[in-house]
Amino acid sequence: MWRSDELVLERTNTGHCLGVASVAAHPLGSIAASSSLDSFVRVFDVDSNATIATLEAPPSEVWQMRFDPKGTVLAVAGGGSASVKLWDTNTWELITTLSIPRPEGSKPTDKSGSKKFVLSVAWSPDGKRLACGSMDGTISVFDVQRAKFLHHLEGHYMPVRSLVYSPYDPRLLFTASDDTNVHMYDAEGKALVGNMSGHASWVLCVDVSPDGAAIATGSSDKTVRLWDLTMRASVQTMSNHTDQVWGVAFRPDGRGGRLASVSDDKSVSLYDYS
Repeated sequence: MWRSDELVLERTNTGHCLGVASVAAHPLGSIAASSSLDSFVRVFDVDSNATIATLEAPPSEVWQMRFDPKGTVLAVAGGGSASVKLWDTNTWELITTLSIPRPEGSKPTDKSGSKKFVLSVAWSPDGKRLACGSMDGTISVFDVQRAKFLHHLEGHYMPVRSLVYSPYDPRLLFTASDDTNVHMYDAEGKALVGNMSGHASWVLCVDVSPDGAAIATGSSDKTVRLWDLTMRASVQTMSNHTDQVWGVAFRPDGRGGRLASVSDDKSVSLYDYS
């Protein structure tokens, strides 16, 4: 846990016996969930580190987690099961499992099971839609209330490790892929509305600014890029990391332009942007 303004380490929470793969913070900031190679998702109180719930989760079945905007549901990208599990945050019981169907035109004999490994998940700002990215580059969109698959979004041809909806437009989805491209989709109309390129290698993470005017990306080319969405172009490149960048995050409340990144070089960086 880091103090966000100065990156001062506040505390180190423990509870898993093997490596932690993913962490998700509740919108209120009072609880968080962490998944681990020890086959469990641990839900804990942020301040006291007290365990609130423990959910069974085999290592290949939890790749990324996200709470919905209201904090009532935890979505868990199901890895090798090609699904997303939804957990009720009041009872911590499984609500449903959203299974990803094969793309149209594929045959039962196609060896596409492993390619449907689910890497990433994102909620629309109204909580009505859920998007998830897969190893084969396809993005699946679900109607959450009806627990119904709606359609695939195509355009990427390599793994989609990160995706995020615009905070102001529930239709607009940003995706980051190993194919070095960042895409903008109309997730309802199934249309690719923009493509941004500039990274020299895999794009591993993406986040959108609180005002919806910019996105940030991190890459295995060791850089963080800031993109202006009006120009659909990279306007700033940060090259202070010495290894691949796995996470980028804007300060969500919009109090000043702050962006954080985390890298395999074992460092967390904080940036001011305008």
